[in-house]
Amino acid sequence: MSNSPTKAYLDEPLREDCPSPHFNEVLAVRMSRRQLMKGSMAAATATLFGTTLTACVSDSDNDTPAVETPAAPGFSEPKLGFQAVAVTRADTTTVPAGYTATPFLPLGTPICGTYPEYKPDGTNTGAEQEQQMGMCHDGMHFFPIGGSSTHGLLVMNHEYIVQPVLHANGATTVGGIRTVPDEVRKEIAAHGVAVVEIRSTAHGQWEIVRGAYNRRITGATPMAIRGPVRGHEKVRTKYSPDGTRTRGTLNNCAHGYTPWNTYLTCEENWAGYFVNKTGRPREHSRYGVATSSGRYRWETVAGDEYERFDVSVKAASASEDYRNEVNGFGWVVEIDPFDPDSTPIKRTALGRFAHEGCVYAPVVEGRPVVFYMGDDSQNEYIYKFVTRANYSAATANGSMLDDGTLYVARFDADGSGRWLALDFNNADFLAACLAKGVSFSDQGDVLLNTRLAAATVDATPMDRPEWGAVHPHTGEVYFTLTNNSSRTVADAANPRAPNPYGHIVRWRETGNDAAALSFEWDIFVLSGTLTDSGKLGDATQPLGEDAIHASPDGLWIDPNGILWIQTDMSGSQQGSGPFGENQMLAAEPATGEIRRFYVGPREQEVTGVITTPDGKTMFVNNQHPGDRSTPGNFTSNWPDRPQPYTTVDPSGPRPRCATVIITRNDGGVIGL
Repeated sequence: MSNSPTKAYLDEPLREDCPSPHFNEVLAVRMSRRQLMKGSMAAATATLFGTTLTACVSDSDNDTPAVETPAAPGFSEPKLGFQAVAVTRADTTTVPAGYTATPFLPLGTPICGTYPEYKPDGTNTGAEQEQQMGMCHDGMHFFPIGGSSTHGLLVMNHEYIVQPVLHANGATTVGGIRTVPDEVRKEIAAHGVAVVEIRSTAHGQWEIVRGAYNRRITGATPMAIRGPVRGHEKVRTKYSPDGTRTRGTLNNCAHGYTPWNTYLTCEENWAGYFVNKTGRPREHSRYGVATSSGRYRWETVAGDEYERFDVSVKAASASEDYRNEVNGFGWVVEIDPFDPDSTPIKRTALGRFAHEGCVYAPVVEGRPVVFYMGDDSQNEYIYKFVTRANYSAATANGSMLDDGTLYVARFDADGSGRWLALDFNNADFLAACLAKGVSFSDQGDVLLNTRLAAATVDATPMDRPEWGAVHPHTGEVYFTLTNNSSRTVADAANPRAPNPYGHIVRWRETGNDAAALSFEWDIFVLSGTLTDSGKLGDATQPLGEDAIHASPDGLWIDPNGILWIQTDMSGSQQGSGPFGENQMLAAEPATGEIRRFYVGPREQEVTGVITTPDGKTMFVNNQHPGDRSTPGNFTSNWPDRPQPYTTVDPSGPRPRCATVIITRNDGGVIGL
């Protein structure tokens, strides 16, 4: 994520080394050799009559044979049943006719402890923030209680903070030093994860249940380190001399969940929170740890809790300082939402990078569980993790995430792809390391330096891999590639140099086996304008007014097979041009039909979406509305100013990140 001007510094630094063929070069050759995967799901209905679903249709004798798989029994293609909404820059939420959108759980909403009320002037304390909804709502999941669609746990990420909105008068800094420690405590508390028990009281009306499940996990919460990095010398600190624990989770962007009903929060742009003034080892420099000051200068406040953000060498050994503190970040963190006393666990076997999300393929009894992940930075990679243990519904638990193989994707020009193992015990990986003159001490070292390992095996650098989604019926995998300002080559398939609009790639694993080591890939959509876009990747079929968008980011396929696409456009794209504010669109995977379903308020990012099991209530997050605000000069008043209003009041209510509850007025299923 991180496209607006005030968020730009949150992005991971650009790669300085990029020896592998760039994705736009691969795609240009690919698009010239074979047609796109139009209709890859078009045979789904026919499958019900005994035929098969073709994933990739070959048009060349030299192409890899098509992969075929049956669709799930009873599955039929979704058809969008709403009229698209228009582009808008209104400071409100816009949904189709027949739908209602209601704000819910904004920043500062009390959810646990003593339930301290939100103070509209921004004067809540750090202790109070630890008991309230955090800032910059992002990925989320609804865990039904007893299978209910009216009662469950809503668990969501809080990615980062907008200081001028969070505090009464912004952050207090004198000469580069943070002078109010409680402001820093509040900022750390505004990060992380919220677990909230909620229930429906009426159609479209939900309330917080003040129960035992409610919980805040923050940038200071104690956490366990598991997997190959547990106990490694490079995660030993003054706080945990044996390298088994750390504190906090930061920059929680997209998410995932597991077949055993736990939540996965993913640490994205974590490196900028730290500073190293004494020379950076590769596990710092390759991820962009700063050399002058941390993003929010937390390290300038006295006390062990804050000094840990300075990862300079300050003592004789790692157990006496925090040189390794940053190595405790960059992981997928597992949280059990149904056990409020449980310790969150950093699952290091899944690799260390700017995690955008972690989604699993449909599980098969007796087969491994497979998770897909993207590294959200220009010219980084797409990964998958395959558990060593096979899935059993009766016994599966989080320990499955500690033992398995991490792979990185290579997208080849002929439309085929390969998964390359990042495994210290794999002969091909060791040979690649030897050829490149790269060495690792053990698997823990490989995982701490996942980006370097991926580059060593010549994986394909991608255009900011963000959210992924796996089709629950066909097994197709979709990934958003948000944009890439470093793209320089224009061609018929990618007529943009650079690429400000992004696109969505999809693939099918060989044999429809998620654990396979090869796949067939193609492009689902080239995002962009009326004259610079492509339906099903075909630039000769540009998107219409109802579908134009830029910078696809959030992604989810609902149980009915509708693909939901959320955007994270830059401030310049929002402020001018054809796209309006950030939005959410719905797509039919089979036909490529796309319609705009939702537009959020001013200067926000639409990110995170889930429905209740019956599909009749949808939760959507709106992150950083009015993020170009300054104290007393707010650029959005959403959601606290009563609607409707035509202009923003700079001195009106300060904007707050919030969830939106969307329902159909007739009580029907969302989108159909």
